[in-house]
Amino acid sequence: MNTTWSARSAVSRLSVLLLAAAAAGIACSSGAGTGSAPVVKLAFVTNNASEFWKIAAAGVRKYEAEGRVQVDVKMPPNGTPEEQNQIVENLASQGYQAIAVSAVAPNDQVPMLNRVAAKTALITFDSDAPASNRLLYIGTNNYEAGRVLGGEIVKLLPSGGNMAVFVGTLSADNAAQRFKGIQDAVAGHKIVVVDRREDGTDRAKARSNVEDIVNAHRDLNLVAGLWSYNGPAIAAAIESLGRKGKVLAAVFDEEAGTLQAIANGTIAVTVVQKPFEFGYLASKWMHDLATKGDAARAAIPPDKMIDTGVQVITKDNVAEFSTQLAALTQ
Repeated sequence: MNTTWSARSAVSRLSVLLLAAAAAGIACSSGAGTGSAPVVKLAFVTNNASEFWKIAAAGVRKYEAEGRVQVDVKMPPNGTPEEQNQIVENLASQGYQAIAVSAVAPNDQVPMLNRVAAKTALITFDSDAPASNRLLYIGTNNYEAGRVLGGEIVKLLPSGGNMAVFVGTLSADNAAQRFKGIQDAVAGHKIVVVDRREDGTDRAKARSNVEDIVNAHRDLNLVAGLWSYNGPAIAAAIESLGRKGKVLAAVFDEEAGTLQAIANGTIAVTVVQKPFEFGYLASKWMHDLATKGDAARAAIPPDKMIDTGVQVITKDNVAEFSTQLAALTQ
């Protein structure tokens, strides 16, 4: 027997085995090997790029750390339905397994949302699209939130008065529901909505709308803002016109300018949602729907809604709330 050839043959076979093992290791480390965790593609799409969504993004980041998954946050710069449609349809075509959307104009967007829902697990947050094939809505019961703010308006105007309402667009489900809640809450209290204005998420227009209406209605008692950036716009307009204390303000959400205006008395009250929970819960549900399939779908509540609730912020509790908010977004 040729022992030299035998030894060389054994070394050769060992080299082949080592190379095969190394190749298998590389495949596994890249996620291509058998049993490796697949890459999960999830996206959280807001309805505009306001400061409000930075709080929701903090919730997304928290779940990312817990779930060891990446969630892409997309914020349409101009907040138009067309812009959001393009973002969402692009994500669906890129193979995202789950997408969460705050619909800009839900009634108009149903065809687009249904096309996306046919390709991926679709949920909504903040602004629902109940007529679409979305699986779940996470966020505020906006009608009830409107009733809460309406109740605060009744307290501010116990003898009745005139008010105006400002928002990006009333076609958004959250705006329409909040406005309806306010209307129902103030009904029978001699409070009249004398005007309403949309700004299309244009911040400069949001402020000029308030200035125009306050100047046009010298008997105006109160202004209400339905979207997050309306609060700071209202505060800036009232202060620039020298109407602080003469025209009251009741708004939604917790932008820094709104909280500062509550602290200095320009805005009387804001009803805040829980955007951190929007981000966290939407990310968790998307992850479950993408990885657990039918088991996750079976866990969806029968009414297909998760209400995250609201909180009333006034000058009495704004400092404490601001501290808590800072801790959430660190």
